[in-house]
Amino acid sequence: MTFNGKILIVDDEPHVRLYVSMILRSLGFSTCIEASNGREAIECYEREKPDLVLLDINMPVMDGFETLKQIRAINHEAVVIMLTSLANRHSVEESAQLGAVYYLRKDTPRLVIINELRDILQSAFDTDIPAPSPAP
Repeated sequence: MTFNGKILIVDDEPHVRLYVSMILRSLGFSTCIEASNGREAIECYEREKPDLVLLDINMPVMDGFETLKQIRAINHEAVVIMLTSLANRHSVEESAQLGAVYYLRKDTPRLVIINELRDILQSAFDTDIPAPSPAP
């Protein structure tokens, strides 16, 4: 797969979307698309065809599990990382069964999120991701 740097962030909390987009920008990604619920995410996914989706589970309108199912129905090779506050075994297992490539908790320290995202992107897309620029 080719990585063009287009990333969809799906979360119903604006401050989380902002935080994640800031992390991604520190890694050099300037094309961050945002959606506040699963239905918006599906529309954005079909229109924008992002390389990567960061997806929350608990959202209004359509939850992350249903969103993941629909994204994978559109593109069975979609690279989706669940980024959520849920930490129970059921959520992790269901995410994996539905095709998520990774599961990150929102309360994970920033530097760990950065390193995990770099590793995932490098593995999924077989490309070098530069070290993050220093935080302002």
